Amino acid sequence: MLDFKFIKDNLDAIRENIKNRNVSADPEKVAVLYDQRNAVLQELEELRRQRNENAGKMKGKLDPAVRQGLIDEGKALKEKIAAVDEKLTVLAEDLKQAAMLIPNMAHPDAPIGKEDKDNMEILRSGEIPHFDFKARDHVELSEAMDLIDFETAARVSGAKFYYLKNEAVLLELALTRYALDLLRQKGFTITLTPDIAREEIAEGIGFNPRGTESNIYNLEGTGTCLVGTAEITLGGYHAGQMLDLSKGPILMAGVSHCFRREAGAAGQYSKGLYRVHQFTKIEMFVYCREEESDDLLMTLRSIEEEIFSGLDIPFRVVDTCTGDLGGPAYRKYDLEAWMPGRGDEGDWGEVTSTSNCTDYQARRLGIRYKGDDGKNRYVHTLNGTAIAISRAIIAIMENFQQADGSIRIPENLIPYMGMSEIKR
Repeated sequence: MLDFKFIKDNLDAIRENIKNRNVSADPEKVAVLYDQRNAVLQELEELRRQRNENAGKMKGKLDPAVRQGLIDEGKALKEKIAAVDEKLTVLAEDLKQAAMLIPNMAHPDAPIGKEDKDNMEILRSGEIPHFDFKARDHVELSEAMDLIDFETAARVSGAKFYYLKNEAVLLELALTRYALDLLRQKGFTITLTPDIAREEIAEGIGFNPRGTESNIYNLEGTGTCLVGTAEITLGGYHAGQMLDLSKGPILMAGVSHCFRREAGAAGQYSKGLYRVHQFTKIEMFVYCREEESDDLLMTLRSIEEEIFSGLDIPFRVVDTCTGDLGGPAYRKYDLEAWMPGRGDEGDWGEVTSTSNCTDYQARRLGIRYKGDDGKNRYVHTLNGTAIAISRAIIAIMENFQQADGSIRIPENLIPYMGMSEIKR
């Protein structure tokens, strides 16, 4: 959430940002509500001053008639204060709800565009494989090798669920341990997070936990939801707290299941494991000082690049355009792996993203630190996908497939897998 006064004082910039992000929000409403709230707050403070003044006059010996007059005045002030306080509560909630619809400001260098085709490629790594046989997609490979069962999962749980089987189970566990070992070396505190969060935490992070447009599952009647990412539970870890950042940023990594409705997701690019309702992901999350967040975004991006370089998977990095940024993100980079089975001739598919959310989430969640000037400030938060296991499995199966249908294992995963290839 942006600062209310910042919104009021920068309406032209806010309008332009909303336009560039291709979203709907009403900054003028925020400005009006902000002024109304401040006026009511001043009225409340004046009434409280009068009440205190009235109470002061009650001290000492007074004429009974005067005392009764002061008592009556005090009762009237109490009633006025209660009414104005209730009015202030309503205005404050209306202001908050209106402000929460306004996205974070975008970095001035973020490409302006409406959708992912407008993202700007800034880096490529690795060589795209060229096979002397017709490449198969991961669905074909998994059926032939008895690695993933989509059909049974559809009968048991519904479409877009799956059973991992045999070596695919070992591959998920190997990828998890591979990423966690690297993150521990980088100084991250590793966690297994809950798969359920309170709705106010999800909302604070920037997810809509209710309604038809929500991408996460609400658990009706509980005030909770299934998490779509460990960003929610890691971001909520320090909600409402004053953090000590004197020793540097707080680096956390969380393993969780991720549950997403993926409403409307269809088509060839969504087949198999690419868009599913449940998957395992390892998420990075950082709490830092405001002056550190730009550099830490590059740090998180470099870790994602290191993970996929270590798997010998070709990838590219794109600078995400304004229309494809999530509401809380100030700047975002996506890492897209080459997937030979995607489309007719192979294509890039997103496997990680990393975002600098500045103080947007911290304002919603009430997370602060004390600056060098002694003033309380909102922390900056960043998040990044270390590895989304299901999509990493796609990239490995398709890039390391062999003519006989077997699949080589990336060298760095062999110690975790205990095998150099999957074959039948």
